[in-house]
Amino acid sequence: MLVAPAPPLPPPNIHISNVPGGMTTIPLDTSNTLGHPSGPEYQLALGEDDLHLATPPPHPSEHTSANPNPLATAPLPPTTGVKISVSRINPRKPPQLYKIANNTSTRSNLATYSIRESEKESRSSHDTSSDGLAAHSANAAGKTPVFGEDNALLTPTASKDGVKRKKPKNNIVKSNSSWISRVMPHEAMTKRIQEHNPEGLLAFANINRAFQWLDLSASNDSKAQHIIKILFTKAHILCHDINLFTKGPNHLELIMGASTGDIMWFEAFSQKYARINKNAVINPSSIHQIRWLPGSENLFLAAHMDGTLIVYDKERDDAAFVPEESSPLKHFSQSLDTDHRPLHVTKSVNSRNQKSNPVASWKISNHRINDFAFAPDLRHLAVVTEDGYLHITDYLNEQLSDVYPSYYGALLCVCWSPDGRYILTGGQDDLVSIWSLAERRLVARCPGHHSWVSCVAFDPWRCDDRNYRFGSVGEDRRLLLWDFNVGMLHRPKALSVRQRGSISSHTQVNRNRAESQATMRFRSNSNLTADSVDGEGLIEHPVESRTRTAELRPVMSKIIDEDPMSWLGFEEDNIITACAQGHIRLWSRPHESTE
Repeated sequence: MLVAPAPPLPPPNIHISNVPGGMTTIPLDTSNTLGHPSGPEYQLALGEDDLHLATPPPHPSEHTSANPNPLATAPLPPTTGVKISVSRINPRKPPQLYKIANNTSTRSNLATYSIRESEKESRSSHDTSSDGLAAHSANAAGKTPVFGEDNALLTPTASKDGVKRKKPKNNIVKSNSSWISRVMPHEAMTKRIQEHNPEGLLAFANINRAFQWLDLSASNDSKAQHIIKILFTKAHILCHDINLFTKGPNHLELIMGASTGDIMWFEAFSQKYARINKNAVINPSSIHQIRWLPGSENLFLAAHMDGTLIVYDKERDDAAFVPEESSPLKHFSQSLDTDHRPLHVTKSVNSRNQKSNPVASWKISNHRINDFAFAPDLRHLAVVTEDGYLHITDYLNEQLSDVYPSYYGALLCVCWSPDGRYILTGGQDDLVSIWSLAERRLVARCPGHHSWVSCVAFDPWRCDDRNYRFGSVGEDRRLLLWDFNVGMLHRPKALSVRQRGSISSHTQVNRNRAESQATMRFRSNSNLTADSVDGEGLIEHPVESRTRTAELRPVMSKIIDEDPMSWLGFEEDNIITACAQGHIRLWSRPHESTE
């Protein structure tokens, strides 16, 4: 006999009361809470603040079931948990690293350095084989590459008064759009904006159908109070990004991607907004990730859940999109199955039809795009998909160069090292993987999580030219910190003695380069840059055996929340984490004066 499960309890901050007629009402919860938990289980470093975002109830028009059938096969509405975008109006000075000379090295005349959190921390990472040279950007010696620079139709037309930029015109506080349910500005919003410290940390956070603007540098009484809060009718904001190129003392704009496929272009200080892809006129699928193109004032890239990457222009109008005919890629391989064939350009950035959005459109997979990240060289793009592949793309030339598989399961998150040498991915295999762009290989796998890895990030304040600090969070509620350089990788026992074998053909060497040469070499060449990747065509890399791949263990692992984690970020003074249920925690770093 099949027994139906009991109805789920409502969240603790939502109270359901009975009203005549058998209907229930859910009062609107609009207040965030700020806590200061104490005790050893909450002491990651010196302490932390716990900001709990209020979770809004479903909109009445959503018709949600009080007890959804757990055996139903109908897809649930997309959700990503809490995501955060942070920014400072006046950024602080570049990271000042603890570079302590170590004279114990006998194999190199160069000193080795540590990436300690403080002068008193004993843990350090040494790499006596590295030459210590910083990575050179692919464009260091020449002009900074610009997406679409060869298409004159994308260049703004200058008038006598200069280039006139379009601005969003709709006031969100006075909006009567049915897409927006309610807007709640703080009663002293103007005063708080004027009195905000330019070096203070501003944050934008989403939770379900609510989107909030917060001041994380405010006093405890004001930190929990939003500057402005937007409630959407049916749309859930899944991703957002701040335009760092146009940011200024009186200007802060960002873009938001919604579960309905709509995109909101929002100027925070003026509270003006505009909608792009309105009513899904270009692409109807949800947007899982969205980011401004590096160095661009008006272009941004959105990852739709149907596996399409679309470049939009905030200043262009929308029009119904009909894919343009596009020839297959030069380096197309028939060995890939139809689910993950390489980049298919449905509209090129060099198209002569640039009167309306989209600027460019690329079909990269038949599965959902979970995350993507731009490389510091302003040329490469890393994309991870639900079918478990990491795609490395030269987005300036609209060409795919590498396809890497996960150990198993989907890849959920990706990021680049500050120097662009390495790529981190995390996914359903419970592993963080380190990939080398220049060597086109898997460098190491990082076990330590007990469930899916939801976010990875490098700590730019603790990275130098040879040592890297990065972190990861996952659905196991853990925060893991890692120290990495190629000199400290664990050599698998299976390769303790280098094996030599015959090579049957030159073609086999190219096909299995990641399986032969890469696994025989455990120290990467720091002289290699992204330039060495170009011109070699697409490489489809095989799955690396765990017995043939180096492993890296975390230097710290700690359960920091009661709910699955969804976001991680590093700042100079603290580490910021967020969970799926709305807890934003600020973990303080130790200071030099700390005993």
